[in-house]
Amino acid sequence: MPDIPEFHDRMLSLGLARVSEAAALASARLIGRGSEKAADQAAVDAMRTQLNQLEIQGVVVIGEGERDEAPMLYIGEGVGTGSGPAVDIALDPLEGTTLTAKDMPNALAVIAMGPRGTMLHAPDTYMEKLAIGPGLPEGIVSMDMSPSDRVAAIAEAKGCSTEDITVCVLERPRHEDMIANIRTTGAAVRLITDGDVAAVIHCAEPDTGIDMYMGAGGAPEGVLAAAALKCMGGQILGQLRFRNDAEKERARKAGIEDLDRVYSRDEMVQGDVIFAATGVTDGSMLPGIKREPGWLTAETILMRSKTGSMRRMTYRHPMES
Repeated sequence: MPDIPEFHDRMLSLGLARVSEAAALASARLIGRGSEKAADQAAVDAMRTQLNQLEIQGVVVIGEGERDEAPMLYIGEGVGTGSGPAVDIALDPLEGTTLTAKDMPNALAVIAMGPRGTMLHAPDTYMEKLAIGPGLPEGIVSMDMSPSDRVAAIAEAKGCSTEDITVCVLERPRHEDMIANIRTTGAAVRLITDGDVAAVIHCAEPDTGIDMYMGAGGAPEGVLAAAALKCMGGQILGQLRFRNDAEKERARKAGIEDLDRVYSRDEMVQGDVIFAATGVTDGSMLPGIKREPGWLTAETILMRSKTGSMRRMTYRHPMES
């Protein structure tokens, strides 16, 4: 692990919360309007504008895609005023564009920040993810284990039956065999349509009833989820999955040499990190944007790995006339 500079994050944390709030508020007017691209673009524009007000030398390492494909906040883009600490930024201005367009639960604006050179530059490919909550032995589950063996291992560690375990999985055809294998143990499977950052976070929240997350989703979202678990505790493993040679080449350009490597949480996010998320639509982690005459209200969760602190903040913003 490289030498990591001390991350003086206390003064930056509130600014990061403002960034996710701005993205969520901007996309709120497009909830249920049926346009994924318009909602995403509104969130991107607002997040970039707010980021450029922060006293940082920021580089987007997890962003909206490659430079030629993304209108703003592309991977490698510099943000901030150009003064202050050098930082890596991982972001998803609108995690759940489809959820927003259809007014479905669990759309979020998400961002994380850490010292320069400490976050995995994950390409825009799939990542196989496996996450569990805090308080369990390191290495209790692995990518080499079958889904049913993972369930058995976590049940033994928790001193309960496999029938008491709940696994969260993204509902996709590629996961049908995995879901069937999990259910052979008697465990419950909670299926989600989108939004696997929130789903991974739920592994670290006892009141959600989720014990484990597994399955393939976006690699950028895997790094964002790792940042959240760095603050909350819990374990996550990630392994990139490639559909073609072009995706492998994209990974090599991002500096990844071992294409089969399994990354732990602390390999995806090597230093201290701040994580902020603001609800866009009502969800299991955060309420969505609320409208009342003359006002918009947003709720944000803000976490710091250095202190293990977690804040929930409500922001009431006057609507433009």
